[in-house]
Amino acid sequence: MASSFPALIAESLKTEKFRLLDIGCSGGLDPVWRAFEPRLQALGIDASVTECKRLAGLERNPDVAYVAAFAARSADKPIDISAGPAAPLIMKMRDRMSFMRTREIRDACLKQASTEEQLRHNAWEMTGLADPAKPVVLPDLLAERGWSDLDYIKLDVDGADFDILQSFAGRFDPLQVIAVQLEVNFVGTDRPDEHTFHNTDRFMRAHGFDLFRLDVRNFSVRALPARYIWPTPAETVSGRPFQGEAYYARDVLAPHRAADGAALSIEKLAKLTAVFSAWQVPDAAAELLLARRAEFASLFDIDAGLDLLAAQTQTQRSRPLPYRDYMATFEADAPGFYRPEGPVPTWERLKSAWRGYWFPREKRH
Repeated sequence: MASSFPALIAESLKTEKFRLLDIGCSGGLDPVWRAFEPRLQALGIDASVTECKRLAGLERNPDVAYVAAFAARSADKPIDISAGPAAPLIMKMRDRMSFMRTREIRDACLKQASTEEQLRHNAWEMTGLADPAKPVVLPDLLAERGWSDLDYIKLDVDGADFDILQSFAGRFDPLQVIAVQLEVNFVGTDRPDEHTFHNTDRFMRAHGFDLFRLDVRNFSVRALPARYIWPTPAETVSGRPFQGEAYYARDVLAPHRAADGAALSIEKLAKLTAVFSAWQVPDAAAELLLARRAEFASLFDIDAGLDLLAAQTQTQRSRPLPYRDYMATFEADAPGFYRPEGPVPTWERLKSAWRGYWFPREKRH
């Protein structure tokens, strides 16, 4: 039996692959998608030539490639990196944060550090970079490589994310993209072209996607630095919401998205359930399994899939209940679905912190 729900779905695919586009791929592909191998096909894009060469040297999957290039909405306009990776306002806001002060303290050492160490500290601009005068438009690059179908897009370039995202306007449906993971900013103005969460959210909803998960990263300012969450200077345990990770997918069961579900193959929908599981929203996967049970039954054992999703939900149990028994306890309004009255116990706080440290969803920048 498969050890995880994504692995179960990967084993069930008969004609399709899982196709991933990782824009800002420094550090490598998220290991969760390796569950789809040998049916994983991926293309990683990054501005760091050195990092792309490193990743290519480590890669063992012939269907995974890395391209060193800046991405943009237009190939005719060179990328201006003189003022920093992000828009001027975001750069000024970023300079107020404590992690930038730490960067200044460590700057001299970072210049002499390895590429891996520079990228670990998010100092990608110190690595050997691609030619900013020759940016690529990603939908065009996909077409050049014969990619007419794409499942998943991850976009995190610490800068022109919203501009790059707009290059996919009108392209999601032809490519049949089912899920998009984006870095978003919670600071900025009301300008419609700025890389802010409200603009990203409006764009994604207009293109048929709904929000299924939102991670918020807080950053303290220089005036009173807070402790860093990670071993590197980045987000802090307190501070203002500054950046985050937004996870968008096709909500094919929503009344206003019914046409989307009709346009996707059953294997596409199966991959969508795997994405939900990988995002730690197994309830969305279970809902889709039950709604399209008869069709999914041609691919895999639905009850086995539901048991895996139920186990994923029961993180507090050493021996999780099968799906049927788990649902019976819910229908009985069992006490186990509630936290006891009173303050949150210390053990519960420690467990939550432990899981957050050892099971992060994505690299933090």
